[in-house]
Amino acid sequence: MFGLRAQELLIIFGIVLLLFGATRLPALGRSLGAGIRNFKKGLAEGDDTEQPEGGKPQA
Repeated sequence: MFGLRAQELLIIFGIVLLLFGATRLPALGRSLGAGIRNFKKGLAEGDDTEQPEGGKPQA
């Protein structure tokens, strides 16, 4: 997609490590993971509550 190679990913990781520090990276990863899980859960709940095209709710 973006054409990132291993060397460029290592440079990006190094910059992130310098910006946030080694102690804050695990917490940042956990927060990001929790946000993605909640987003996926919200999408799944939205699919369950949709009505069929006929307009009548299922029994």
